[in-house]
Amino acid sequence: MAEELIHAVGKRKTAVARVWMKPGTGMIIINKRPMEEYITRETDRILVKEPFELTGTLGKFDIKVNVRGGGISGQAGAIRHGISRALAISNPEFRLSLKKAGLLTRDPRMKERKKYGQPGARKRFQYSKR
Repeated sequence: MAEELIHAVGKRKTAVARVWMKPGTGMIIINKRPMEEYITRETDRILVKEPFELTGTLGKFDIKVNVRGGGISGQAGAIRHGISRALAISNPEFRLSLKKAGLLTRDPRMKERKKYGQPGARKRFQYSKR
């Protein structure tokens, strides 16, 4: 591996994460800030590290991420998706285990649109009998 840079894109809800991965010491930089500084919730950090723990590559790659849109949890999901895709590109043997864990599948759940004549997607205005 002669300093190969792998690029992948991950998505979740309205968040889009562009991930660059190269062999290194396990440093994760998100929007030019360390992961611990950018993602404050521990559950979201675990979510981001999940593909590495599954493939046994924790601390073997340096990750640089640009992420836009959505909230922190959606962004964490997008980063996880991008990292999973990058790992599958770097080593095709990881693909099966990542696929089995459902990390290569883009989460299709989106916010439902608001309908006219209603205050939200499903909620109705209060009915008045008199």
